[in-house]
Amino acid sequence: MYKYLFFLTASAIPTAAYAQSPSEQALAEIVERQDAGSEQATVADAPRAGTAPRAGEAVITVTANGLGTDLRNTGQSVTVIDRTEIETLQGADPVRALNRVPGLSLSRSGGIGTVTSVNVRGANADQLLVLVDGVRVADQASPSGGFDFGNLLLGTAGKVDVLRGSNSTIWGSEAVGGVIDVSTRTERGLAGSVEFGARDTLFASAAAGAGNDDVFFGLTGSWYETDGFSAAASGTEADGSQQFALGTSAFVNLTPSLELFAHGNFAEGEVEIDGFPAPAFVLADTDDTQKTTRYWGDVGLAYYGNDLTLRAAYSRSDTERANRNGAGAETFASDGSSERLSLRGEYRLLGGLALAFGGDHEWTAFETSFDAAAETEISGAYAQLGWVMGRLAAHAGARVDDHEQFGTHVSFGGDVSYGFGSDWRLRASVGEGFKAPTLYQLLSFYGNTQLDPEESTSYDLGVEKGQRGSGLHLALTGFRRDSDNLIGFGFTAERPSGVYLNTARARAQGIEAEAGVDLAPGLRLAGTYAYVDAEDRTSGLELARRPNHFGTLYADWASSFGLALGADLRIVGPSWDNGANTNRIDGYELLDVRASFGVGDNLELFGRVENVFDTDYQTVAGYGSAGRGVFGGIRARM
Repeated sequence: MYKYLFFLTASAIPTAAYAQSPSEQALAEIVERQDAGSEQATVADAPRAGTAPRAGEAVITVTANGLGTDLRNTGQSVTVIDRTEIETLQGADPVRALNRVPGLSLSRSGGIGTVTSVNVRGANADQLLVLVDGVRVADQASPSGGFDFGNLLLGTAGKVDVLRGSNSTIWGSEAVGGVIDVSTRTERGLAGSVEFGARDTLFASAAAGAGNDDVFFGLTGSWYETDGFSAAASGTEADGSQQFALGTSAFVNLTPSLELFAHGNFAEGEVEIDGFPAPAFVLADTDDTQKTTRYWGDVGLAYYGNDLTLRAAYSRSDTERANRNGAGAETFASDGSSERLSLRGEYRLLGGLALAFGGDHEWTAFETSFDAAAETEISGAYAQLGWVMGRLAAHAGARVDDHEQFGTHVSFGGDVSYGFGSDWRLRASVGEGFKAPTLYQLLSFYGNTQLDPEESTSYDLGVEKGQRGSGLHLALTGFRRDSDNLIGFGFTAERPSGVYLNTARARAQGIEAEAGVDLAPGLRLAGTYAYVDAEDRTSGLELARRPNHFGTLYADWASSFGLALGADLRIVGPSWDNGANTNRIDGYELLDVRASFGVGDNLELFGRVENVFDTDYQTVAGYGSAGRGVFGGIRARM
């Protein structure tokens, strides 16, 4: 039903003569221009989402300090992937875009729609804070509380903003390994695409926007379905999936300096999964399914003054899951939710000195088939001084959080960036992170109300020339993160059936390298590489599913007559599937190639071949991966 609803919705959206970016982008542009010392901007000055930055143009990130800042004015490690790059890569799978971010490794239990975990610089997947339009979207009912990237489609994404390194000073709980913020897509007029390919895979997406300088409303949606392949590598029965996503963005200028904004998102997906049936209890074909329903959004006010910027919001997210066996009987269900009140601001004190500040209060709740409803809450406040003078930028701040169960926690952080020579930059950062125990870890049958938060301290030092995506770009970064009080599952005399305990310590250190160069007009070659040494500091063994070496080499060529060609080569070294380091996962190489051809100004034909050499590989032991696949489609804009 959702498929037909999506196509009906897309066809019924009227085109608009005007377009306007959502409020976060307007705020980011204003703050960036203030940092540069230029005159105050208005909401109308913000660029359209998805516009590729020109050489030397400011790239705005919100993950560094919670508001908008120029990447060149932060010492933290940040990568921004915009809508242009997302469309160049083609397809629905977020893994295709995240593979271009240095320091990110991924694992997946089957095809698109199955559990997909992202490890930033060797951190646990649940130690990554994931936001969509600034709203926290982690599943509060899952044991570890992380976000499953198998439930995210790129069709509704306008930008992916990735911070690598601990930053609980700004973001509070979960920002141990890093932060990923996905902005909902906004478009001028009406744009849409549809593609079809291997395994009867259909992916369609559309976006539309209407408004003027004082009011804007945007709507975007995606539909994905595939017959898939067997999640169990030993299986023969294909496991399909389908997902539907819908997102909205809106704002109204109540006065020249006061804006009312809102976002709303809905996503639902169902995937066939394999299990461990009797009597062998090994991974094999089953008829089990998992249905996930998510909704999230926010509403708030943004104030843009000469010296003061404020953003206040109420947000809510909810994730419901239901597992069923082949007979259709429900075997497990869960519901996790969070509500949040937040205030962020920046006050320009004098010259290049500014004070960023904020506070928030969050209520979280969960319920499962085996656990009664429970809830907890946490409050936090932070302050950060920033100084920008010429090509020097520095920030230092602190945060205090108070949790209903474990009490008070304090986080510190700072960064510095110094530009020198011909577009070179030296950058460094230090940050502390913490992750509050999840409701499941605290209050389930296996819960422990005496748990302390997981803690980390991260450092990085890097040198960079230019900016990603244009001209000559070179970057080399060394990093280290020490983590303590990690929560694991164990047994005690008082809890022989099992209990969550603070027992583990970990360390991750390594280097990230990035390079890009324009070899000829329209031809760009780029790549990333990471060496990550992630180990359990108690046992000395390597952490599971953390390859030491991985990277991506990619090239894109655009002609003057509408033809574009590209290729991505992903190279991943071997890793261990388990913490005991007894089950080895082999390394692999994947090559994807793609092409597109513009027909006039508003129509584009495109296609790609994924896994060109039909590589047989695994990222989770026992689970299969997609073989060679050919896809083709059409993209139109009005």
